[in-house]
Amino acid sequence: MDAAEAVYAAAPKRASEVQAPATPRASIVAPARPIAPRSRFNSASPVDTARELAAAARSVAELRAAVENFEGCALKTTARNTCFADGAEDAPVLLIGEAPGKDEDEQGRPFVGRSGQLLDRMLAQIGLSRKENVLISNTIYWRPPGNRDPTQGEIVACLPFVERLIELKQPRLLVLAGKAAAHTLLRREDGVMKLRGRRLFYTREALSAPINAMVMLHPAYLLRQPQQKRLAWADLLLAEAWLDELGVQRAAYP
Repeated sequence: MDAAEAVYAAAPKRASEVQAPATPRASIVAPARPIAPRSRFNSASPVDTARELAAAARSVAELRAAVENFEGCALKTTARNTCFADGAEDAPVLLIGEAPGKDEDEQGRPFVGRSGQLLDRMLAQIGLSRKENVLISNTIYWRPPGNRDPTQGEIVACLPFVERLIELKQPRLLVLAGKAAAHTLLRREDGVMKLRGRRLFYTREALSAPINAMVMLHPAYLLRQPQQKRLAWADLLLAEAWLDELGVQRAAYP
């Protein structure tokens, strides 16, 4: 039986059974709720958000602000401060390490603890200083709890900012201190001992030309393995010779 037949079958047989049709009640339809506009970051992954924030930065100062406002790395919730960079922003040399430690987290500056003090002394031997001609940064901007190694996810979340810093700076020489910086930025899995002591190049599509790059032993490693300081000195001599060839002005030796 279709819908029409069902209506006729249910109809009353006598007129007395027929009642006046009830006045239909107006149907009240609630107005549709407006859809809130989606934030451009609502559905974006932390890496996508980092890429967008980094790309929008037009200066090192703007990039610093973008990093400080970035909420896509869980390390920020346990760290006291953001450790973005320290040194001369117009420096021809950019040095990138791994992650902040306890002292760096307290001061909000990279390489200020024992390893940082050693690094400053090492750089001074070839006429480099934060005040004049070196900008120092890290692969990770917040201290991992207990000084553990940063995870791959934490490194990837910060990477767009690191790459943008290099792109903005276009340094004459990029120095990568330690395994995390070397592997992440050179996209190579060779050990630091194999990468150090060589003239390398950092390349990305956004760059008009490759950037001179070299790998050095991390100062924290040298504090644990002081017998390797002779290799560190060889790294410094390589940097010195390269900078001389590039015509980079440096301070007189102390």
